Amino acid sequence: MRGSVDGLGSSAPIGAMLPAVFADDDLAQRFVGGLDEVMAPILNVLDCLPAYFDPALAPVDFTRWLAGWVGAETDGTEPEARLRAAVAAAAYLHRVRGTRRGLAEAVRLAFGVEPEIEESGGSAWSARPLGPFPGDARPHLHVTVRLPAPGPADEHRLDALVAAARPAHMPYTVKVTVAERTPEKR
Repeated sequence: MRGSVDGLGSSAPIGAMLPAVFADDDLAQRFVGGLDEVMAPILNVLDCLPAYFDPALAPVDFTRWLAGWVGAETDGTEPEARLRAAVAAAAYLHRVRGTRRGLAEAVRLAFGVEPEIEESGGSAWSARPLGPFPGDARPHLHVTVRLPAPGPADEHRLDALVAAARPAHMPYTVKVTVAERTPEKR
């Protein structure tokens, strides 16, 4: 947490701004020196304010607050790098929310792996009217995530994420499984 920092100098010392009559007044200079010590962290934050809104530069606690502010899909347990990536991608994810690409990106940011997505939708073009409709008649969505070491809460977390990022009308199912190990190449 940010707060008072011992020895932090003020970027705008009040003593230098006092009228000339107080320039040599020891009591006045010590009094405003105490105010400078209290104000220095605040002025430091204001001087660096643009950095606080950049998820790559902001302090971690502020980035967690920023995640809630921009609506990033986080749960507070992700590593710092994944948290910063989720906050940076939040605006983009809101633009593609409800699409296959948006769902895949949200799951990838939350779990760090590519999901397998099966859906019933489709699109086609025909010069003749009354052609067959693409996709299945009944909508469905199934998302599978393969993790190296899935935990007991991963399926619940995936369910909540898919519920938030899927198309609103689409029924869905989720599954979390153990990733198959591939032999290392030598």
